[in-house]
Amino acid sequence: MAERRDASISDIDTAMQLGAGNPMGPILLCDYVGLDTTLNILRGWKQEFPHEPAFFVPNALEAKVKAGKLGRKSGEGFYFWDDGVNSTKPTGVSGLE
Repeated sequence: MAERRDASISDIDTAMQLGAGNPMGPILLCDYVGLDTTLNILRGWKQEFPHEPAFFVPNALEAKVKAGKLGRKSGEGFYFWDDGVNSTKPTGVSGLE
């Protein structure tokens, strides 16, 4: 949705948090866990279930990992994390690039 510009990163996370009752949105969760970890999980699911359309790797995720923007552990992913791995909440939205 974010890559198609249907919704912003923060809108997606807010909708899933408030609408689905999740403790945090999916993009924030990926940043918190690590975008490299998320990428490896998605690649494994895609390999295991090649015909499942839900298991695709977003271009923005691959680009972030390639650029070394791994989320909380590096201080920037789809969000900014000013205290790196010590951060518990992001300090702003980095975006797709």
